[in-house]
Amino acid sequence: MNKHTASVMVSVIIVNWNAREFLLSCLASLYAGACCHSMEIVVVDNASTDGSVAAVNKKFPQVRLIQNSANLGFARANNLGTAASTGRYLCYVNSDVKVLTDCISRLVDYGEQAPRVGMAGPRIVGGDGRLQRSCRGFPSLWNMLCRALALDTLFSGSRLFTGYSLVHWSQEELRAVDILSGCFWLVRRDALNQVGPLDEAFFMYGEDLDWCKRFWNRGWKVVYVPTAEAIHYGGASSANAPLRFFIERQRADLQYWRKHHARPAVAAFFLISLLHLALRALGYTLALGLNRHERPTYRQKVARSVACLKWMFTGREPVAHIS
Repeated sequence: MNKHTASVMVSVIIVNWNAREFLLSCLASLYAGACCHSMEIVVVDNASTDGSVAAVNKKFPQVRLIQNSANLGFARANNLGTAASTGRYLCYVNSDVKVLTDCISRLVDYGEQAPRVGMAGPRIVGGDGRLQRSCRGFPSLWNMLCRALALDTLFSGSRLFTGYSLVHWSQEELRAVDILSGCFWLVRRDALNQVGPLDEAFFMYGEDLDWCKRFWNRGWKVVYVPTAEAIHYGGASSANAPLRFFIERQRADLQYWRKHHARPAVAAFFLISLLHLALRALGYTLALGLNRHERPTYRQKVARSVACLKWMFTGREPVAHIS
C-alpha cells in the first residue's frame, strides 16, 4: 500500500469539507478489508475548519493529504487528487461513505474482466439499511416533466414515467446504466485519460451527469455492480448550508442542460423546473396544516423550494456560504 509505488492498483480519492467524523469512519472502513489489491489513499481537504486535517494526520498518517486554502468544490478537488495519484484504477469515494468488506476488490475484479467498462459503481444503502438509488437515466424533457408532476411516484412501476429515477428497477442485477451517483465511482485510468477529468465548471453536483455522459460518448460503458456494497450516510457537507446546497443542485442541473442541449430544450427545462418547484412549495404548504408532527420538515422543504424559485427569478441566493 505504499503510495509512492508505481504499481499501485487502486488510488482512493476522498474530498472532504467539514465532515471529520464521517471522514475518519470512511478511512477506517477502507483499511478494514475493503480492498485486497495494492491501494493508496489521497484525501483532498477543502479548507475544513472542524479539525479534519489534524485528525487525519494523527490517526491515519499513511494517507496522502492535500490541504486547500479554500473550498475549491467537488470536481476541482477530485481532479487535484487524481493528479496526485498513481493507481491503475481510481476510486472516488464521498467522505460520508462506509466502504464494506471487499467492495473495491469486487469492482476491480469486474473491471479486469470487462475491459470496455470505464466506470463502475457498487450497490449503495443508507444508514438505515435501505437501498439508495444510485443509478439514473439521462435527463430528458419527458422524464423531467414526469418528475415535476410526480408521475414517477404515482406510477413507480412503469418504465414510461420513471426513465430518470429508474424506480421501476430493483437494482438487484448487474447492468449498464446511464448515470452512477458521484458518491462512489471506480474509474479505469485508461478511460479517464481519453474522457478527460471532471469538468471544474461544476462546483457541486451535476458533475456525475456530465462525466457519465462523456464516458458513454467516448465509447466507455458505465456499469452498476450490486455484488459490491457501501453505506452512504448522506448530507455530511450539505447539512452545513441546506438552502445553498439545494440551489447549487438546481444550478448544476441548468448548467448540464446548457452544456449538452440546444437553447430551446434549455428553455423548456427551465420552465419544467419552475413548475416542479412551485408544485412542491404548494404541496408542502398544504401538508403543514395536515400533519403537525412533520411541520419542521415541511417548513424546511417549503423554505428551500421558495428560496430556489427566488434564485431562478432574481439570481439572489441565501446568505449561508459553502466556500
